[in-house]
Amino acid sequence: MAQITQRTLCTLAAAFCCMHWQGAWAQPYPSKPVRIIVPFGAGGPADIYARFLGQRLQEPLGQSFVIDDRPGAGSIIGTDLVAKSAPDGYTLLVMSNTHTVNESLVPKKPFTLMKDFVPIAPINYSDLVLVVHPSLPVKSVKELVALAKSKPRGLNYASSGTGTPYHMAGELFKATAGVDIVHVPHKGSGEARTSVMSGQVEMMLDAITTMAPVVRAGRVRALGTTGLKRSTVLPEVPTISEAGVKGYETTIWIGVMAPAGTPKPVIDRLNAEITKIVSRPDVKKAWNEQGAEPMAMTVGEFEKYLNADIAKWAKVVKIAGARSDQ
Repeated sequence: MAQITQRTLCTLAAAFCCMHWQGAWAQPYPSKPVRIIVPFGAGGPADIYARFLGQRLQEPLGQSFVIDDRPGAGSIIGTDLVAKSAPDGYTLLVMSNTHTVNESLVPKKPFTLMKDFVPIAPINYSDLVLVVHPSLPVKSVKELVALAKSKPRGLNYASSGTGTPYHMAGELFKATAGVDIVHVPHKGSGEARTSVMSGQVEMMLDAITTMAPVVRAGRVRALGTTGLKRSTVLPEVPTISEAGVKGYETTIWIGVMAPAGTPKPVIDRLNAEITKIVSRPDVKKAWNEQGAEPMAMTVGEFEKYLNADIAKWAKVVKIAGARSDQ
């Protein structure tokens, strides 16, 4: 009995030492800088709001959040980088409806969104605005549609790449308005914007948050916005549906995901902190002035939202006949 007692005591002592050692070395998340991969070009909504979010996560979480823009292949290059990263919460992905579109538009990707990633939280959404170069002889959506119908495949529209909200907004416009305009993909929204401002490409559907200042400067002409109601940022511009293409509506939204297998406590912590940020009255006011609306959801709600968006865009891809090589 003495031997058993002594052995038991030794085992308990060893276990205690092990627990003490683990407790001394285990560190709360995050214990080092976190990298946020943005698979889009600098200057677009995803890049802008990722930086906004990263700056405000630093204080409550006590670590820096480093933004790393990795554009290319309609978001696939940067996204695949995150998919192959360690699922430890130190590499995050800022994503958008580009990703939900690509589930049906680009089936041969090296990853599957809802299998290789786990949702964290949405950030915000905003309307887009249809703009043309001032040299194009149209001043309304109806005039643009008439011109496009008189010149099949004679007009071009720019986007930040295949599968992006700008591309799909253009494809939806083609299908809804019954016009045949040519998609000209670019490496990023900044490059696409520059092409339209310089007159190299006639038109673009761009996020109102980034294009509104360009409209006010007179460098492009705004014909319509893509929401169900007029934007408070450009109230003088009618919605595209109001302007003659009945039923047309689309938005751009952005959110955050992590590699599948990331610990649930990390996901829940990030969701809580992001939700706090986007729910702040000063953030809502600042974003509303830019044309963006905050989105706040639980992890489960965001997962349902993503699955619904994948199904929605699969139908649009089919109706529009969009292809990944367009």
